[in-house]
Amino acid sequence: MEESKLELEYVKELLEQRKYAELRDMLKDQNPIDVAQLLGEVPDEKLLLLYRMLPKEDAAEVFSEMEHDEQETLIRAFNDREIREVIEEMYVDDAVDMLEEMPAVVVNKILRHADVETRKEINELLKYPEDSAGSVMTTEYMSLKSDMTVADAFERIRRTADEKEDIYTCYVISPSRKLEGTVTLKEMFLTSKDTIIGDIMETNIISANTLDDQEKVAKDMAKYNLTTIPIVDQENRLVGIVTVDDAIDVIQEENTEDIEMMAAITPTDKPYISTGFFETYKKRIPWLLILMISATFTGAIITKYESALGKYVILTAYIPMLMDTGGNAGSQASVSIIRGISLDEIQFSDIFRIQGKEFLVALLCGATLAVANFAKLLFIDKVSVVIAAVVCATLLLTVIVAKFVGCSLPILAKKVGFDPAVMASPFITTIVDAISLFIYFQFASHILGI
Repeated sequence: MEESKLELEYVKELLEQRKYAELRDMLKDQNPIDVAQLLGEVPDEKLLLLYRMLPKEDAAEVFSEMEHDEQETLIRAFNDREIREVIEEMYVDDAVDMLEEMPAVVVNKILRHADVETRKEINELLKYPEDSAGSVMTTEYMSLKSDMTVADAFERIRRTADEKEDIYTCYVISPSRKLEGTVTLKEMFLTSKDTIIGDIMETNIISANTLDDQEKVAKDMAKYNLTTIPIVDQENRLVGIVTVDDAIDVIQEENTEDIEMMAAITPTDKPYISTGFFETYKKRIPWLLILMISATFTGAIITKYESALGKYVILTAYIPMLMDTGGNAGSQASVSIIRGISLDEIQFSDIFRIQGKEFLVALLCGATLAVANFAKLLFIDKVSVVIAAVVCATLLLTVIVAKFVGCSLPILAKKVGFDPAVMASPFITTIVDAISLFIYFQFASHILGI
């Protein structure tokens, strides 16, 4: 991070001194991803100047790696020739990702300068539902015919490789574009040039449908160690591929969404730094309102037992400890289950086995906490054995109930079609808080007779 900061300061210094030749040489030797990151740090008024210093062969790749805000700034400043060059050099899936985040007026400006074929491909991809495999695939894949020889295949690869996003895995299709098999460069290198592609292609193909959820596609790629996965339509015609870099982006987006949901924040596609304060407020306030209203149940329970607390004021001192312990125990279980669901390790059919396991874990954890707390209450707080018994019995039962709720709610949420991440810490804590207070006062009422 410090090195990046020093480099940025050096770039700003060169810009101020107008040492453009030196700056151009420095940018030329950098990785396009690092250059994109660097451009995101410079002031908007210097962005276009720096971008125009990039070598033509690197400019489109740098552009595709930039954040959407910087891309929009450049597009608005580009002349017609620059827009045409960027669109022609970008892979179609990268162009679609960019257009999905742009205002309509900017999208129209870009499409107006794209050639007919590129415009058609972009419009086709834009029609697919958000978060579907079709929305993240690229149509720039390497296709072969089954009756080709290996020599013919290599000739086709040499002729068209520059237009394809990936050439290591080639897809064998019929004249009607039905997917018949796959063959890799390695397999072709290890056979003679007269070998027929149909004789060496793999016909046991792992593929996905255009309407499949993008997260499922990314998980399948991780599961089967794939660098690309073919995407077919309802008639098994090959329409595109999803590459490993896009799969990584999908996984990162989904993980970010889960983290935000678990923190009771409405997910957003924008980076935190690029999100305005009012937009951040709008993402957070609905959940805070819901949680605040649900927390009124806790207040209602305390109010109901106000007279009991008046007789045994000491009971009030242990309410925060019981609520916090219950919330922590429930969160431990819910986070473990949510992660297991996201990795497809846990299904609804596992619910009873999970509940049994969490019950045993809760019994051991609750008993350990109760014993430790009993000793603390007697020897440090100097309370009576009866008060200690009430607190510790509540603690044991609270941990058991909290872990039961924490492991069950995410599975049930998934079953009825909700995101399991919703049932994370904030909701689990709110529910367990109310339950722990109810248990506490029930024990106090029966044991202390209040």
